[in-house]
Amino acid sequence: MLKMFSTQLSGLFKRLQEKEEFSIEDGARLLAQAAAGEGVIYLYGAGEMGAVPLEAVHGVEPLKGAALLQASQISEVTSADRVLIVTRHSNDSEAVKLAQDLQNRGLSFVAISSAINSGDEPGLDTLADVHIDLKITKGMLPDEFGNRFGQPTSMAALFVYYGLKFTIDEIMAEYEE
Repeated sequence: MLKMFSTQLSGLFKRLQEKEEFSIEDGARLLAQAAAGEGVIYLYGAGEMGAVPLEAVHGVEPLKGAALLQASQISEVTSADRVLIVTRHSNDSEAVKLAQDLQNRGLSFVAISSAINSGDEPGLDTLADVHIDLKITKGMLPDEFGNRFGQPTSMAALFVYYGLKFTIDEIMAEYEE
């Protein structure tokens, strides 16, 4: 089972690299604006996606200028700052509310989530300045009843985060030269 899961993960990472390459680059450029200036890169992670902000702030190689963001701290975000919102699905109600608050204040943000069609309701995929689609809407492994299980959303989000971080680091190295 682990071998199948590993194969599926490799395929997912390859698809994210190929299909989201430009969004990752655009997102990194947007986030780097805060790091290059007087701003902070705030990170918000819903549920298990809290792994991304924790990695960015407390990991072995923290993201320069990063800080954790709680939904209640939205008033602390200024126009010099940028925000990264990470959720399992683009229609996560708390994340969408946060995104709408940011948008209403004219603040720029990047979102990472699996795009889910919410009908008439806006989602992160339409609200964010840059949206990176994880493309995980069902499990990756089949069971004997035809169901699917194994949704590695936080693993995929961390993969995308590292793509953003590496690109931001490159941008900052060029900026500092």
